[in-house]
Amino acid sequence: DVSELVPPEPMIRILEALEQLAPGETLLVYHVRRPIYLYPRLEELGCTHETWEIGPNRVELLIRKAGG
Repeated sequence: DVSELVPPEPMIRILEALEQLAPGETLLVYHVRRPIYLYPRLEELGCTHETWEIGPNRVELLIRKAGG
């Protein structure tokens, strides 16, 4: 849950968490907005992602680490 952090901390935390995952594992992130600056970085890393707006200022982001 990075919803209470201020930029760029959410992006930093998400990328750090991805480093800990094995290839093919997923990370579920709770955020207050679509992390548009994170998407290009995820694509560079070969990760896939889906984003759902689940309410006002509430977004879920599912990221799958490349390689699995």
